[in-house]
Amino acid sequence: MSESTETITELLQSIGIDTAYRTASLSLLEKGDSRYLRDLKLNFTSTLTSEHLSTKECALLGLSVAVNNNNNPLIAFYTKYATEQGANDAEIAEAAACASLLASNNIFYRFRHFTQKEKYSQIPARIRMQIMMKPVTGKEFFELMSLTISAVNGCEMCVNAHEDSLIKLNTTEERIFDAIRIASLVTSAGAIIN
Repeated sequence: MSESTETITELLQSIGIDTAYRTASLSLLEKGDSRYLRDLKLNFTSTLTSEHLSTKECALLGLSVAVNNNNNPLIAFYTKYATEQGANDAEIAEAAACASLLASNNIFYRFRHFTQKEKYSQIPARIRMQIMMKPVTGKEFFELMSLTISAVNGCEMCVNAHEDSLIKLNTTEERIFDAIRIASLVTSAGAIIN
């Protein structure tokens, strides 16, 4: 077994996927004996823990990003991991709901930002957002999930608004930075494992 195949096997085992599983992207890395496979494995592993987030929070952030990216293997992994870290069904559902809500918000507010027309800012959004009022994961963590999804989706206006809310909620910049780091690495893994 080549070193690349061995690294892929370890990565797939850690995600709970059959070691014979291959995507076109994963096959390209394996065929080219890419050194990146080791980085991919280590980066993915680093999404599971943080100095500034609990393991349950890491799992819920990973789940929310996997739902946002419509990545079924990672949704299954992070759902299981979140449960193992003490997340209940309502918290897991909220991570998925946050991804869905922010998908609409990011498109809507990004459009307003791109056009910069006052008229569009005056027309009511008519997007239901009741989940933001009393989230089961708490206001601060829901804002953190919202920020990560907004960053993944590239909505500058939303990123700035959620980061500002988090600072006002006394969230440390290190905590915010770690959440974004995790989101970027879940997205990176999902580009190869999908």
